[in-house]
Amino acid sequence: MKMQGCNCSILIKTEYSELDIPYSEETIRDAISVLQEEASIEGDGTCKAIRKKSGVTGCVVTSLTIGTAPLLLYLAMGAVGLPVLISQTRSLYRYSLCLIPQEDTEYFNLVQDRGGERKYFERCFVQGFELRFEREQAIKLKLDVCGDAPSVIYPYADKFEKITEERFYSDNVKYLLNGKEYKNIYGITLLVKKESGTKTEIWIKRSLEQGSDLPEIIDEFVINAQLLRDKYEYSYYGAFKITLKRLVLISNETNVNNSDTVISPLRYYTAGTVSADVFSTNSIHAVC
Repeated sequence: MKMQGCNCSILIKTEYSELDIPYSEETIRDAISVLQEEASIEGDGTCKAIRKKSGVTGCVVTSLTIGTAPLLLYLAMGAVGLPVLISQTRSLYRYSLCLIPQEDTEYFNLVQDRGGERKYFERCFVQGFELRFEREQAIKLKLDVCGDAPSVIYPYADKFEKITEERFYSDNVKYLLNGKEYKNIYGITLLVKKESGTKTEIWIKRSLEQGSDLPEIIDEFVINAQLLRDKYEYSYYGAFKITLKRLVLISNETNVNNSDTVISPLRYYTAGTVSADVFSTNSIHAVC
């Protein structure tokens, strides 16, 4: 899918909050359907069609920051458990997100500002997402967005507050497979499709090292992401954790006919559960 809109900003509006996400790429647009009129039996055989707006389609790609990660991961995954107060802190809570096998994400609204033209997309939801970890790159989340309501012009001239926050980077991520840390992993892509039942795959790029290759069946895969600078009162604040259960290898794309270090992807199917722990000082619905 072609990305566009370098002068575009995206505002996510939920029932409780407004969140101007750190912009990376987007291609949100009106979905088009066709009303077709068939030719009459005795006519000249000409079919007529009228194009009409039929909702929203496209995607948003954004970096995860200390402030946006809890809400964006919640919108992507869907179900959220009750908050648990972290001991020895005054107001820090842990939220457990769970990716259950149905289209369960909360509806939200989008305001798209592209070159001064503002569009309002109502009642959007996430039908799939990709979470990308690449060494020396910021962690990025791609949300596949859809909705039934066509866009309208956003009538207000209010300015969206741009918030500059620390971003999560893949260089400060730890990967634990069956309790053992693997340092030869160069990148991870978690792909989730939520149409007609949730399907989850994970692509793991690793350097091929003797004695450090990944097993074909992984009972538990834990991804621990932490901010680079530990300057917060509570270390949990700048962190999130994703846990995948029961990964089964379905494809090995390794090409060993290479004189240099071999870095290649392994493709796993997630047969078990996917969950995430995020930390926030506010209600996850009101993170901004």
